Amino acid sequence: MRTHRIAAIPADGIGKEVIPAGLQVLRALAERDGDFRLDVTEFPWGSDYYRETGRMMAEDGLDVLKGFDAIFFGAVGDQHLPDDITLWGLRLRICQGFDQYANIRPTRVLPGLTSPLRAVNPGDIDWVIVRENSEGEYAGHGGRAHRGHPEEVATETAIFTRAGVTRIMRTAFGIAASRPRRLLTVVTKSNAQKHGMVFWDEIAAEVARDWPQVTWEKELVDAMAARMVRRPASIDTVVATNLHADILSDLAGAVAGSLGVAPTANLDPSRRFPSMFEPIHGSAFDIAGKGVANPVATFWTAAMMLDHLGEAAAAARLMAAVERVCADGVLTADLGGSATTAQVTDAVCAAIRGAN
Repeated sequence: MRTHRIAAIPADGIGKEVIPAGLQVLRALAERDGDFRLDVTEFPWGSDYYRETGRMMAEDGLDVLKGFDAIFFGAVGDQHLPDDITLWGLRLRICQGFDQYANIRPTRVLPGLTSPLRAVNPGDIDWVIVRENSEGEYAGHGGRAHRGHPEEVATETAIFTRAGVTRIMRTAFGIAASRPRRLLTVVTKSNAQKHGMVFWDEIAAEVARDWPQVTWEKELVDAMAARMVRRPASIDTVVATNLHADILSDLAGAVAGSLGVAPTANLDPSRRFPSMFEPIHGSAFDIAGKGVANPVATFWTAAMMLDHLGEAAAAARLMAAVERVCADGVLTADLGGSATTAQVTDAVCAAIRGAN
């Protein structure tokens, strides 16, 4: 029997509800399949841990996590703590410490869900957004001087390296080549940002020579946002910088019906380090503890994790169960339903156990 070691970090807000739901579904799947098992260790890191220790995660946390095959992450963020402390102290520390440079965010309108876009039905949207996850606008370079004075200054420096841009372009072209339409849109803002963004465009053209089977195009980020709303069927695979893809992928989740269905994989494609899998909805502390959080994004994220671990059949079985439950109308409030987190989770577990 194949065994996969999973580090579970529920962290903050609804992460403490959806990660247990995801683990419940994964256990049901492992029992149903019978040929793999998950050895799960849960870590209490997050904002509560910070209040107790002054750190978002253990000092040796990265060394501890190195021994796992994957990381199953909930959400980070607390209304009583600065966002830069919570984000940089946990999620970004893991992403950057493990060089998880490829952030992969698929988008589909699942059966039973309704897009806010007019005349968009399940199957009409099928996108993959590839986000550069290690540098760019979130590199953390910059600072502040003359605090509290009229001449106070703050700088935020975007960092783009040839190595960083080339590897995310190669990842994106590879994904585009594996999809039926073989279409890649490279998103920048090179008309206004004439150094880093022009650099992105130039490297895209260089990498494209190695992927003649992929049709590629350039789009400015503002035009891309409009295109996602007005011409969603024209989009297939998208690659963009850390900031631009962060914004566009949240828009994609909303277009698909809710951020509560949007998954993420933070990948180290070289597999030197474990990759991390998380729903993109954030900690949502306004509904935390109420039992109404949508677990679908976590289930889809779990399917991406299984696929990364080589369990493609189990991943497909999980997604089939999720789609069946959504099609049956077992939906949380963000999708127009009245089901609780537990009811959606139980329904997916039942669909897994009842599948042929």
